[in-house]
Amino acid sequence: MNRRGERVARRDLILGSDRQAERRGRCGMRRDVHSPFTVRPRAVYGGAVFPATEPYASGMLGVGDGNEIYWEASGNPEGIPVLHVHGGPGSGMGAGYRRRVDPTTHRIIGFEQRGCGRSRPLATDPSADLSANTTPALIADMEALREHLGIDAWLVCGVSWGTTLSLAYAQAHPDRVTGLVLMAVTTTSTAEVEWITESVGRIFPREWEKFSMAVPRRDGERIVDAYARATADPVTRPDAARSWCEWEDAHVSLLGGAHDARYDDPAFREVFATLVTHYWSNSGFGGDDILGRMPRIAQVPGVLIHGRRDVSGPLVTAWNLHKEWPASRLLVFDEGHGGPEMVDAMLDAITELTGS
Repeated sequence: MNRRGERVARRDLILGSDRQAERRGRCGMRRDVHSPFTVRPRAVYGGAVFPATEPYASGMLGVGDGNEIYWEASGNPEGIPVLHVHGGPGSGMGAGYRRRVDPTTHRIIGFEQRGCGRSRPLATDPSADLSANTTPALIADMEALREHLGIDAWLVCGVSWGTTLSLAYAQAHPDRVTGLVLMAVTTTSTAEVEWITESVGRIFPREWEKFSMAVPRRDGERIVDAYARATADPVTRPDAARSWCEWEDAHVSLLGGAHDARYDDPAFREVFATLVTHYWSNSGFGGDDILGRMPRIAQVPGVLIHGRRDVSGPLVTAWNLHKEWPASRLLVFDEGHGGPEMVDAMLDAITELTGS
């Protein structure tokens, strides 16, 4: 069997219809007949990705409020449009996302959100206005990019924070989304922010105590709000950003996660910490509303991909979204906040939802 045949066969295992349940069972997957999700064991996936491709076009798009966002396009200029929405907030994007999509059949679009990566100004620039950096603003930026590129509708793919933004965008513009592929699912609700900054400290008490004491707090102030104040101030930002990124390393370490080398760059960690605390302290500027707005995209096909061992973002968020989303499928893996099996499932979900 050639590689294309192998991929189609594996895709059938991941996203096949209920009539294939018996076949899936024979292949070693465990189906819980009392629950609408499928648990995937480690042996099913091979971590396959497509060869790296360079962008055939890129540029800076003015989006108002003094902001320009960086965008790039790769793959087939006449192919099926697929938009990558990066995480963070403030992580920017590397080149790896291009390897999750077939470049021969898809037009692969990536962009860097306001204030980070190659977009300008950076959140840490004195000219940056954080009050203009909100989820509604990012949604408007995505629409401006779609119109700039002459795309009628696209498949939207998000990772981590990118899943929150992807859901919010789809709910605002359901007619512009052909489907959603979401990995390491979040909605950035108040409860999720409280979990990742407060409650999860019960699992990492030593690291959390250091994290919680690294910035001064006002009476009754949440940790995330104290960090948002500290990272917004250029005087206190360097130390606060370092402590924040140490905590990020801590809570993704449960499954042996390595130190994120991007945090060694002071410029990166300061932009990242400034944006993440800005958004989290505001519950993602609408994160509490995403679950209630799911009827807006009830018929939009989607795949939710999540790790059962994701201590940073517990599975319950993806589970609750799936229950309110009739056109979705939830895939659960024995991994944490991302992993090779989940990446492989994302690749196959993109192929499935674009029919190519």
